[in-house]
Amino acid sequence: MEFFAFASEQWLLLSVFLLLLYAFIWRESSKGGKSISPHELTRLLNAEQAVLIDLREEKEFAAGHIAGAINIPFARIAERTADLHPHREKQLVLVDRMGQHTGSTGRTLGRQGYRISRLSGGMSEWLASKLPTVRKKCK
Repeated sequence: MEFFAFASEQWLLLSVFLLLLYAFIWRESSKGGKSISPHELTRLLNAEQAVLIDLREEKEFAAGHIAGAINIPFARIAERTADLHPHREKQLVLVDRMGQHTGSTGRTLGRQGYRISRLSGGMSEWLASKLPTVRKKCK
């Protein structure tokens, strides 16, 4: 009840706070790269304009991944950035299970000069859209 009294008395202050909070969240999420849909990713991959980097662990990757994806687990991205140098001229699209690691990885790679995008919703969104995956046998 006290909150509503405060909000009605300080509506301008509360409005400014909410606006700043929204701006902060939007800015932080955009630092990790633009979010793209599964259909936009398909178009980029078919036109050979992008390289897909799958950040999931090798076992998850082997169980089903998007064709042509390069598997670099999130925990090992710092030590394997050299694997990305041949693709420096293309857009890198990051994907993981649900998008939880793509933002921080995108910020890291963006600071190194890569053009980064993130698959919206990760593999969960890809699978929900009933798009194809391929399997790889584990070593």
